[in-house]
Amino acid sequence: MSTAAILCVALVLDAALGEPRWLWTRWPHPAVLMGRLIGWADKTFNTGPARKLRGALLIALLTLTMVILGKAIALFGWLPQLLLAAILLAQRSLVDHVQAVGDALRLSLGEGRRAVAMIVSRDTAAMDQSAVTRSAIESAAENLSDGVIAPAFWFLVAGLPGLLVYKIVNTADSMIGYRTPRHQDFGWAAARLDDVLNWVPARLTAALIAATHGGLSAWSAIRRDAAKHRSPNAGWPESAMARALNAAIAGPRAYDGAMRAFPFVHEKGRKTLGPDDIDAACRALWRTWAAFLALTFLLALF
Repeated sequence: MSTAAILCVALVLDAALGEPRWLWTRWPHPAVLMGRLIGWADKTFNTGPARKLRGALLIALLTLTMVILGKAIALFGWLPQLLLAAILLAQRSLVDHVQAVGDALRLSLGEGRRAVAMIVSRDTAAMDQSAVTRSAIESAAENLSDGVIAPAFWFLVAGLPGLLVYKIVNTADSMIGYRTPRHQDFGWAAARLDDVLNWVPARLTAALIAATHGGLSAWSAIRRDAAKHRSPNAGWPESAMARALNAAIAGPRAYDGAMRAFPFVHEKGRKTLGPDDIDAACRALWRTWAAFLALTFLLALF
């Protein structure tokens, strides 16, 4: 069974089943195990001098370990590869979490704030309805790239080792890849390698969103707005999603009680947003997923 064929089935399996609670309440999810490993390494090795070197060596060791583990699992055939790929893809869970914000927002603004706080790191207590909606849309776009297209892309490129390497690096970046006094040195290698691994997938995600929403003609505008983002990659899917929905997203938001004046993405888009826009974002997630599945299926035929 080819790598593309395995990925096709894994994509469908993830979309159908998502994250079965009955399973992951009994056993730790592989991503959780990765997180525990990185958390332990952070506590153990992020001390003393030469923290940048220590962090780089950690990422090198984790990457090598994932390559060896992936190759070892692949020796047992296509089935364990398929199951692990389905587990490490996150399309269904992403849609469920984003849709939960829209459903909560229909109940009350307070419920919407609580729901969006589950998927973003910014302050949510003072958000109005449009700010909650923008946050949910941004999370949908960025995590479509990080949680679905990027791991699937690296599975296509390098099989199970590629998928595992991407997931461990992306997990490390989310935990230690911050420009804080504690992590700016130790997490430097994780952040930079995550940028490299997401360079192609982020732009592929943007292209898929644009292509499935009649927006490829706006590619130059998508590229221009993507450059406004502090991340070299996250701005691409966000910019494409903003244009797909004709919504202005990003913009000013608060972190740790301090308001920060980030620019709007697709500033000419609608700024008054609500639950219907979150519904539209979820439909866009599925449409983009379907386009990627179709491309993968075509690859499996050849």
